[in-house]
Amino acid sequence: MKYVSTRGSAPELSFEEAMLSGLATDGGLYVPAEVPTFDPREIALLHGKSYEDAAFAIMRPFAGDTFEEDEFRALIKAAYASFGHDCRAPLKQAGDGIWLLELFHGPTLAFKDFAMQLIGQMFQAVLQRRGESVTIVGATSGDTGSAAIEAFRGLDNVDVCILYPHGKVSEVQRRQMTTPTEANVRAFAVEGTFDDCQRHLKDMFADSGFREEMRLAAVNSINWARVMAQVVYYFTSAVALGAPDRKISFCVPTGNFGDIYAGEVARRMGLPVERLVIATNQNDILHRALVSGDYRTGEVRPSISPSMDIQVSSNFERLLFDAYGRDADAVVSLMDDLNSGNGFRIGDVALGRIGETFASGRVSEEETMSRIGAMHDAIGQLVCPHTAVGLEVAHRMAKPRVPMIALATADPAKFPDAVERATDIRPPLPNRMANLYERPERVTRVENDFAELCRAIREGRAA
Repeated sequence: MKYVSTRGSAPELSFEEAMLSGLATDGGLYVPAEVPTFDPREIALLHGKSYEDAAFAIMRPFAGDTFEEDEFRALIKAAYASFGHDCRAPLKQAGDGIWLLELFHGPTLAFKDFAMQLIGQMFQAVLQRRGESVTIVGATSGDTGSAAIEAFRGLDNVDVCILYPHGKVSEVQRRQMTTPTEANVRAFAVEGTFDDCQRHLKDMFADSGFREEMRLAAVNSINWARVMAQVVYYFTSAVALGAPDRKISFCVPTGNFGDIYAGEVARRMGLPVERLVIATNQNDILHRALVSGDYRTGEVRPSISPSMDIQVSSNFERLLFDAYGRDADAVVSLMDDLNSGNGFRIGDVALGRIGETFASGRVSEEETMSRIGAMHDAIGQLVCPHTAVGLEVAHRMAKPRVPMIALATADPAKFPDAVERATDIRPPLPNRMANLYERPERVTRVENDFAELCRAIREGRAA
């Protein structure tokens, strides 16, 4: 399996090389040169399999010969051993024809654990084999950072530096990043937005000198291995509800577009997906783009679903690459327009191709709060604000006889203030995190400045 850049001028890489690189040297994102496909019989064989066995079957074609079969199985088993539910990603009915896919039973209580725990295992295996070390840098709007720190803390071959927007993540999200004591993990509170953090991250990879000096690697959703791992729960949940003999739709609360793009990969692999529905909060650039074809950034508006407070959705570039028939020159032109003028126009043909599979909806703050309360009143279920955004749009767009799976992306305990305002119930942290608010924090405050960030990361590594 070879991987190519969405911008066309970076070299083709193996899975191992693409995983360790993250971002391509030409600024693009790596995607498989060809997406493997499953026929209905192969999909049906997933019925009754454990999550780990299904994950092996689905991901094995993407990983190529990077791992021996027994080694890959062991890495997958270790990745999910700490999850708090035997099903790993259980389904729960949330209404007529609507199901919740609970993705928050991992160690940091968010869907990012499905990919990050596996990446931690794969990175460790590859780096030990190669006798190398890397510095992982990541930008987070909340959950990616804590999931990365949890996955890599204490490892000898990896330093982890996570950038997050100061004051713009929940207290639980912040403390999960700032309370680990291992010296190889560090959190940087940047005086800016998530989009600023993400821009600085891309600039670090574009700076060849800094990239080589620090041996940078990325585990944001720009890393293909993240997308690959998330493909699995689309298959397992769809099979549980009758695939491949019936079509399934998914509604995904969406910020950086990585999670829903994994659903598109599952569809291209052969999963019978009726619709992939993008659910956005008031930072609705993706909804506006699908409705009008105009992808234009604006000011980030803080919300009660902060992981979605994003204006530049990095993984949307992967979808554009597909929609433009894998024309890398077209993608480069669009990204140049975005960088120079804060937006671009999606061509009519490409927009039509996207619209064949994707739909979207926007949810206000008031509607989010109302849906949190309605879920508790209807079935006694507390949900986080991001999940509520997805549920609200799912209820609007569900169709008869086509199950709609709404992705529950985080435990409500990660956003207790919003949940309490909506329900008068404050969701408790699980026992293993009961003392999170008492743990001392360790964080570096940094100005919204590229040179200052590089200096801080370099000094910490030298120490």
